[in-house]
Amino acid sequence: MMGWGNMMGGWGYGGFGGGYGMMGIGTHLILGIGIILLGIYLFRRSGSRVHPGTVSGNNRAMDILSERYARGEIDSHEYRSRKQDLESYDLLKGKHL
Repeated sequence: MMGWGNMMGGWGYGGFGGGYGMMGIGTHLILGIGIILLGIYLFRRSGSRVHPGTVSGNNRAMDILSERYARGEIDSHEYRSRKQDLESYDLLKGKHL
């Protein structure tokens, strides 16, 4: 005969773990939220975008200019002129290459 004394048949430790259930659920909830926030932080940190007018944006412009010169799309005079323009733009903004 099964009475109220067994684990699953009565109010024992079945279900939520005997009085510590809400604390266990809360711990899992906090841990889950922490993992989600960590994932969002890491995703945003690794996904840095280049905005025009920033130092990184100007470096990209210099890379493009160098590539165009290397492919022969522009001559050395135009290359130097545009490079000087990009460098002076950076100095006007108070940024360094």
